[in-house]
This record gives sequence, structure tokens and C-alpha cells, in this order.
Amino acid sequence: MFAVEKGAAVPGDNLLTNVSLPALVLHREALEHNIRWMQAFVTASGAVLAPHGKTSMAPALFERQLQQGAWGITLATAVQTHAAYLAGVRRVLMANQLVGVANMRLVADLLLNPDFDFHCLVDHVDQVGALGEFFAQRGQHLNVMIEYGVVGGRCGCRSEAEVMALATAIAAQPALRLTGIEGYEGVIRGDQEVGEIRVFAASLVSLALQLQDAGAFALAKPIVTASGSAWYDLIAEAFDAHAARGRFLAVLRPGSYVAHDHGIYKDAQQGVLARREDLSEGLRPALEVWAHVQSLPEPGHAVVALGKRDVAYDAGLPQPLMRYQAGVLAAAGDDVTACVVTKVMDQHAFMTVAPGVELHIGDIIAFGTSHPCLTFDKWRVGCIVDEQLNVVEAFTTQF
Repeated sequence: MFAVEKGAAVPGDNLLTNVSLPALVLHREALEHNIRWMQAFVTASGAVLAPHGKTSMAPALFERQLQQGAWGITLATAVQTHAAYLAGVRRVLMANQLVGVANMRLVADLLLNPDFDFHCLVDHVDQVGALGEFFAQRGQHLNVMIEYGVVGGRCGCRSEAEVMALATAIAAQPALRLTGIEGYEGVIRGDQEVGEIRVFAASLVSLALQLQDAGAFALAKPIVTASGSAWYDLIAEAFDAHAARGRFLAVLRPGSYVAHDHGIYKDAQQGVLARREDLSEGLRPALEVWAHVQSLPEPGHAVVALGKRDVAYDAGLPQPLMRYQAGVLAAAGDDVTACVVTKVMDQHAFMTVAPGVELHIGDIIAFGTSHPCLTFDKWRVGCIVDEQLNVVEAFTTQF
């Protein structure tokens, strides 16, 4: 006997007949469009792309992004960095603090390879001291970037004075090299968020200029970086408007674009397109989760074999898209967007069946999701399918 991963598939399988459901599905055409689209957008903005790999933690997707021109991969932890390294990634921007001896050791071992380019964040003198001591004892150098944050946000120095003082502390550590400055605008909320994000990005560049003028950076062209998956256009514009293009390596880090979604990032993309009339087309939802109707216990009520173990529910419940009949290989199904998922349990989704929609036990429903990061991490295996719903590639995640 051997264990079978949920959603396991092999190339040539058809999603409707050969794949055990539920399954994590990426549509190849939309996936490849998204990778090309974001790379082209970032390049045209005078920046480079380091997509956030924590979205998918899928080496097969990292490879596609790098082949299309990505400068590197952004990650959040030492363990994620190690997984990406084993998959062949050789430039990592760890948009997080490297804390704890075990995590430092994990990164230090990777840095034994001189071809591995690694940068992590610092925001406190105690952290600078701990990193400096650890890497000095090993006779190694570590590239660090100062994180600049906002009051009430996540990590990061909260003032210009803190940034400058931290740069002084880094300079006192022979094992550390200051290679740039980083921020994250996604924590800025409120009625004036667009304006505040622009102000934050301008402030980030201003600090970078001050540090550069003070000779604080170890690179002739240091890194200035921000950008999640919602406001990358504002960050790109602000970097370009405030002289980042000529004096710095501007790095944008969106991650969710690779799969996009039918929820929060779909809404965010509408904002991008509204602000940028020159963009004729945006991202396309590539990610779905497919599952069987398993019970029809009452009129107008269906229970689908899909739950919290399979799909994100933190930013909206899964959205029914299309119904397919089991065993029918036709590419087109029935529109079920009028149906509504009202609740998810561990392995069950409760769905209200819209008038005029006829369902049967064993029917297959394709669901859209919101917040792809928290859907990817529920799967160890996913499948990429073509327009005929044939599996063209099975991929693994490394969470």
C-alpha cells in the first residue's frame, strides 16, 4: 500500500475523469498570461521583479517566473529560503527579519555557496548585534536591508532617526553589509490610503537617498523595495517619480498575481486598471478548486466535498463558477455563479442552489477563491490544466 496525495494527478489525466477531487487547479493559459503581464509591467516601470514566493511555495512556478525574467524570489522565512535554494533559486530577498540561531545557521549554510545572493531585513539594534556576532564567528558576511514601517503597522523602524541610527549600528558590525532599504505598504488602510501609500513610498526613497549620500550602503546601486499584490502600480510610480530608477535598483515584490483570484485581488486589480488607463488588460484568475457535489439533503441546498482543509476562507468564501457532469469531457459546463456558499466546515461546503440550477450527486463544481496564499498552503500537490481540462503538469508545494 502507498499513500495518495489529495489532488494527485499525472500529465494526460483529465480533470473530470482521472483526478481524485477535490483538487487544486491552475489554468495554464491564465497562469502564463499573468507571469508575462507582471514581468512586462515591472520592466516597463524601470524596476525589477522579485515575486513573493510564499504565495505558492511551488518551485515549478518559481522556475516559470525566473525564466520570464524575474530578478530573484522574495520569501518570508529561513525554511522557505532553504526550500527555494534546493529548487535551484540563487537569489532571495527575505522580506522579513532573520531571528534565532537555528534560522541564522540555516541561512549561513546556504551562504557557503558563493553564488547564492541573499538579503534579509533588520529593524532593531539588538537584532543587528545578534546577526553581526553570529556571522562574524563563522567568518561570513550577511547582506541586510533596513525595514521602514508605519505606526500601527508590522515590523520596521518608525522614524527617520531610527533608520539613521540603525545604519550606524550596522556599520559597526564588520560581518554585516547594508545593501538597501525596504518597506511594505499593504498595512496602510483608511479613506486616504492611496495618498498615504504614495507619501510612504516617497518617504522610503527619501531615506534611501539620505543613506546613500551618507555613504551607508555597501552597494554602488543599493536596493529600494516595497510592493505587495494590491498597490504595486503606486509603488512603481512613486519610485520612478522620486529618482529611484537612476540611483537604486528598484525591486517590486507582488506574489499573488501568479494565480490571481476571484476576490480581494480581483478587486485590487480593478483599482490598478482604473488608475492606469494605459493598461488595456489586467491579470486573469488562474486558480480554482474543484470538488464533487456529495449530498442534496434538502431542496435548494447542496453539500459539496470541499472545506477549510482545501480552500481559503479568511477573505471570503469560495465562489461557485461552473458545473460539470462527471465523465463528460466537454470543456464548457453550466454557469452556477448564482449559487452561494454560505458556510464551510473542515471537509464540507454548504451551498444554496439558485433557482433553475439542477444538480446531481457526483456533479463537479469549479470554485473561485479569494486570497490565493491561503489556498496554496492547503495542498502538497496541484495540477496545471489546458483548455480541454487535461493535466499538462503536476506541481508540488514546499510549505
